[in-house]
Amino acid sequence: MITPQNILRHELTGLDVQVKQANNQYLEGIIGMVVEETRHMVLVKTNDRIRNIAKNGVTFRITLPSGTCVDVDGKALVMAPEKRINMRIKR
Repeated sequence: MITPQNILRHELTGLDVQVKQANNQYLEGIIGMVVEETRHMVLVKTNDRIRNIAKNGVTFRITLPSGTCVDVDGKALVMAPEKRINMRIKR
């Protein structure tokens, strides 16, 4: 089960996201569902197309399956998803 405490250890594919803050102002406000995730990029399906968003320099608002919204700094996500699942989180 995905919770705000363990969101960094899960894949984002299938979750709804919104770009809250970005170094590139044209990315701010993008809303959609994550369709794929790579080491440095998140592919988000919006109403009209699929957008490639770099993880670094972006703050995402992720909606969990429970309906809870969590803001996550993209720097914490810059890692291959399969490696991030196995990492230990410093508290």
